[in-house]
Amino acid sequence: MTTWTEKVSALLDEALTDAHGDDEQLWALRQAFSDGVEFPAQAQSLGDAVEVVEVDYDGHERRGLFARCSRRGMLYEMSASDVVFEAGSVGALHVDAYRKWLGMEPIARDVPAASDFALDEPLEVVVVRPRDKAVRVRVLPSGESMTLRCAGVGDLVPGEVATIQPNKRWSFKGHPYLSGDVLAHRVDAAALGLAPLELLDEWPWDPDEEYWGEDDEPPDWAEPMIAAGVRSSFEMETVAPHAADPYADPPILMAIGMYQRGEMSAARELLYDMLEDDLRCLDAHAHLGSWELDFSPRRALRHFEVGLRIGEFALGDAFDGVLQWGRLDNR
Repeated sequence: MTTWTEKVSALLDEALTDAHGDDEQLWALRQAFSDGVEFPAQAQSLGDAVEVVEVDYDGHERRGLFARCSRRGMLYEMSASDVVFEAGSVGALHVDAYRKWLGMEPIARDVPAASDFALDEPLEVVVVRPRDKAVRVRVLPSGESMTLRCAGVGDLVPGEVATIQPNKRWSFKGHPYLSGDVLAHRVDAAALGLAPLELLDEWPWDPDEEYWGEDDEPPDWAEPMIAAGVRSSFEMETVAPHAADPYADPPILMAIGMYQRGEMSAARELLYDMLEDDLRCLDAHAHLGSWELDFSPRRALRHFEVGLRIGEFALGDAFDGVLQWGRLDNR
């Protein structure tokens, strides 16, 4: 009987026949998805159901293959390596072939279920979507989605890691619930299990060619930047779901419009929707922080810090390049 690993290797070998170099091989893998998987297809993203519209490649080798997904009327993009199709399906086979090409392990199919955790031990969860008296979370390390009900959850912000002392778990209409006490919360981008945002369109940056102001003299704060000399600049990948209706405003603009009309609760809910789809949507963290400033500066700073740390996680500790303000997606 052919094993899963053998099937993955066979698919990869067949897809890459006569494809040389990373760019050619990525196009070949993209074509394999198009030929082998029937889209739209049901899958999961961070434990939640999504519809995968297509798997595509746009020529950015560092970005690689991405999946265009639909959820609650919004379209957004994520790395194809993070899409979880039904175990044993053709879609799962293609994802694991792509992960093998990337040098990654196959999608885990034997992770411990959330039901395995003990109620007498603290539990770590990723905050996905806060509500007044409950919050959607992902249990670490299993990744299972649950609804947490306990005092203090309304103060948590999306993207934080919370330590919970559970005291009860149950299921209602097929969805798991958990209650307990919030012991602590922290910002830890590396623990979120997210694919780092890509750094795109590498281009040399020369401080001698920059415009520094009306007097054309660089300010004092720019001296260390100038001293570092010529180096690479990038535009950071932007996660910004689109409206399913091509004639509708993007959800970010819709949320801003709602807030300006005084529909504050609806505006926040729309941004929470976006973060539930992908916690890497830095615009949503920034706007939520801005809207909190007048009411709770402490909470506003936590929204800002989550977005900041996710961005830093994408750069890595060794980053010594430039993210120019002039590149729109860096703002």
